[in-house]
Amino acid sequence: MKYNVGTLKEIRRFPVKSILGESLPAVSIDERGLIGDRLWAIKNTRGKFGSGKTTRRFQRMDGLFNFKARYEGTTPIITMPDGTEYRGDNNALNEELTEWLGFQVFLAREESISHFDEGPISIITTSALRMLSQELGEEVDIRRFRANILIDTESPGYLEDDWDDRLIKVGPTVNLRVVAPLQRCVMVNNQQEELKEDARILRHLANNHSGTFGVWAKVERIGVVNVGDEVTLQ
Repeated sequence: MKYNVGTLKEIRRFPVKSILGESLPAVSIDERGLIGDRLWAIKNTRGKFGSGKTTRRFQRMDGLFNFKARYEGTTPIITMPDGTEYRGDNNALNEELTEWLGFQVFLAREESISHFDEGPISIITTSALRMLSQELGEEVDIRRFRANILIDTESPGYLEDDWDDRLIKVGPTVNLRVVAPLQRCVMVNNQQEELKEDARILRHLANNHSGTFGVWAKVERIGVVNVGDEVTLQ
């Protein structure tokens, strides 16, 4: 059964894992996900990549949300906390990142192992965002969840909770297969831009929603998506 879910409201891409990214009117999608999304990461001398948490592959690095990235062609442009910009192909970038973070790091492109925590494309609906905001008693900003795709929906509740293994069609060409709910970490609480630290968010999700919010999907058919595209579910 096929039905209209809503429209594509926002597209966000994060050129560098775990730092702020860019909002786009349109983007190409290939088998890996949004072209260039999380293709780069900040890497320390022990070979671990900067993240909001420490795991076998990732190292928690405080202050990453003070940096921002966008693309100029295929080159990432990194904005420092003071607003200064450095190109990813400028050797001075690594020196500046090291100076700001207080330990030696460098910008590294993805190699054989993906920089994604769980999967290629993250999806959230406005209905889930409204529900979470109601439960917390104030509006929760979508930026906290670093989703690639925000779908504008009218139905109430956590719609995407029932989307496991469902096919989502975005625009005329792109097909995405929902794989699983997105498990959330402390990054949803962190301060970014004008948003303040808010420990209630992760605690509420852990206590009331199995620590998840939104879903992740793999790509079954590539193409281009645009803000305003119709989104259907099969």
